[in-house]
Amino acid sequence: MKYSILSLFPEQVYDALRFSMTARAMDRGLIELNLVQIRDFAINEYGQVDDAPYGGGRGMVMMCEPIYNAWRSVVAQSDANNCDQIVNHVDEKSQTTIQDSSAHTIFLSPAGKTFDQKMALELSKKSHIAFICGHYEGVDARVIEEIGAYEVSLGDFVLTGGELAAAVMIDAITRLLPGVLPDEEAWQLESFSGGLLEWPQYTRPRVWRDRAVPDVLLSGHQANIERERDISRLVETITKRPELLKGQSIDRTLWELVAKRFEDPLF
Repeated sequence: MKYSILSLFPEQVYDALRFSMTARAMDRGLIELNLVQIRDFAINEYGQVDDAPYGGGRGMVMMCEPIYNAWRSVVAQSDANNCDQIVNHVDEKSQTTIQDSSAHTIFLSPAGKTFDQKMALELSKKSHIAFICGHYEGVDARVIEEIGAYEVSLGDFVLTGGELAAAVMIDAITRLLPGVLPDEEAWQLESFSGGLLEWPQYTRPRVWRDRAVPDVLLSGHQANIERERDISRLVETITKRPELLKGQSIDRTLWELVAKRFEDPLF
């Protein structure tokens, strides 16, 4: 998997990913991080990449041309490596042929579709993802339209720029790639992978401040442990994220076991 980061601060993304799992994935060649400095494509020798917004307002807006040319450089490199996937169309302004790259382009934006585990799984099947990271007061909307980038958000809040959002997405996507985790089952059983939250985790000591680990987890009876985990996943989801249950098909027997759990006065 190749990730291209188009940003005024691309090193911020690298700094967030140079540890733990993503660092090992880079070292092993399972992922490649291509840092693209948008300022290298500035419109003049002074490095200008932004300007005041039309209509007035605070702050500065990132300009079309630097972003577009930075993206075109990524497209050209990607297409050179994937020439059999090229689809040509005509650039109406220059009347030259430009190419739709195999690079799946994402613009990090509060207005975008909310990123979740399902989207992470879909994106993990791509071979190249390009992230456009805005900054300042935003990006000229015309360049996003021209590129046809998919707008994606982490949620209903605003960050200083798209760099940290890109790092979060890359981490979530990378752990789903073959060979990144030692056991593929590790991510298949995590929260959201089956539409439910993960079960609570415990480790030593067996009792901590009068709080004991559930006896069934110490029993060694794998079938009972798996049943307990199924119950715990549903209980966790009901109590913490009930909206996740919408549209879910839950086994009737499991519902009955969970109902008994809620009826337990010691629960």
